[in-house]
Amino acid sequence: MRPSRSWRLASTFAELGICKELVEGSRPRPFPTPSKDLIALAQTGSGKTGAFALPILQELLDNREVQHSFFACVLSPTRELAIQIAEQFEALGSAIGLRCSVLVGGVDLMQQVLSIGKRPHIVVGTPGCLLDHLTDTKGFSLKKIKYLVLDEADKLLNVEFEKALDDILKEIPKDRRTFLFSATMTKKVNKLQRACLRNPAKVEAASKYSTVDSLKQEFYFVPADYKDCYLLHVLSERRESMIMIFVRTCESTRLLALMLRNLGLKAMSISGQMSQDKRLGALNRFKAKDCNILICTDVASRGLDIQGVNMVINYDIPMNSKDHVHRVGRTARAGRSGYAVSLVNQYEAQWFVQIEQLLAWIASTMVCRQEN
Repeated sequence: MRPSRSWRLASTFAELGICKELVEGSRPRPFPTPSKDLIALAQTGSGKTGAFALPILQELLDNREVQHSFFACVLSPTRELAIQIAEQFEALGSAIGLRCSVLVGGVDLMQQVLSIGKRPHIVVGTPGCLLDHLTDTKGFSLKKIKYLVLDEADKLLNVEFEKALDDILKEIPKDRRTFLFSATMTKKVNKLQRACLRNPAKVEAASKYSTVDSLKQEFYFVPADYKDCYLLHVLSERRESMIMIFVRTCESTRLLALMLRNLGLKAMSISGQMSQDKRLGALNRFKAKDCNILICTDVASRGLDIQGVNMVINYDIPMNSKDHVHRVGRTARAGRSGYAVSLVNQYEAQWFVQIEQLLAWIASTMVCRQEN
């Protein structure tokens, strides 16, 4: 990005030298101030996509005389997040004719091949599908990309992505800029930094694990046999809210949605066992407010930015403590307020204690409702 000509800290994108087309493209988005981070740890909902998209687009414009195709690659752990990232790139680059391809599973393969054939500037995808195209799609190569972005980097370092990620790193040039972004940081991310980055600049905009101050969190300690009753009690108090309910298994999403619909509530489910068309359909209906309750597994906990979500319910407490940070981060985004409720039964208390310890919550700031 172009440096500011003044010694004072730049407070707007224009002052950083961002071209007017990108400044205009960022205005509808909730990005109040610019960032030059290469490695970023920041709270959920703080605008991390804009933090890596804007410098990529700026350099793309600064090199107009160069062939721009396959300029940057962005990796995401989930299909829905990859689609959202591509939409945000296209919105920011709408004034400059940006071309973007999304490579995820569950979508017609030929459509993706045709999209690659248009030689996009930005390729966004999940590791497995991207690797499949690098292997099988004739003429597709990322050997000249200038940027690699790992969004939700800690998740991408899980065992499930390890081989695909290693194979992708072998297919892209070492002479590139690499961005790592996440709301939660692990030692594995630090290990990848040493392997992939040269003299990286690391910026932490928040503590290692934290939630935003505008998020109000409560928990109910309830008997396992009566958890459904307490869920209905919480929902009855927030009838007009847009609510995301997180459960542990795919089967639970289906059963809970069925129960709530039979009780007259507008609920839909989303899980990894659904086809991609059905997952996107449910997500789009929720975004359009055709229903106000979305029941989901952790497939929806990472990065999704759904306008209007003002409540998150942990029906099942996550066994991995940092997943709590991502779940409750679906609300209270971009400076707005939000509300999160966790229903803790006697078998889940140990996991909730781990969450408290992870976040270093102070007891006086928590609202604890112990129900008899």
